[in-house]
Amino acid sequence: VQLVESGGGLVQAGGSLRLSCTASGFTIDDYTIGWFRQAPGKEREGISYINNHQGSTYYGDSVKGRFTISSDNAKSTVYLQMNSLKPEDTAVYYCAADFGSPWFYAEFPDEFDYRGQGTRVTVSS
Repeated sequence: VQLVESGGGLVQAGGSLRLSCTASGFTIDDYTIGWFRQAPGKEREGISYINNHQGSTYYGDSVKGRFTISSDNAKSTVYLQMNSLKPEDTAVYYCAADFGSPWFYAEFPDEFDYRGQGTRVTVSS
């Protein structure tokens, strides 16, 4: 199982970025897959997950209405469209996957068995 993130970078507040996570070694439809983030000095925060098999998606309160998760099974890729970015969105964003429910990983993002190396997002004010 391998997860490779891309799409991070530096953006001004109010701007947008799209993160991509390309998976290999498994079928993304069978897993909960998505994103958590970690900012310096803060705990990991579950951002958004999708589980197409369960028909479930999760968004953290801090990103609801601004971020959208989607998947392209043909490309084994999950996307996170991030709009109206704020300086407090600055963090390293990790793609992660596992078999459990999105709601479980919302509370316990440390429990993912599979995760990528992370991509850094910096939002300037």
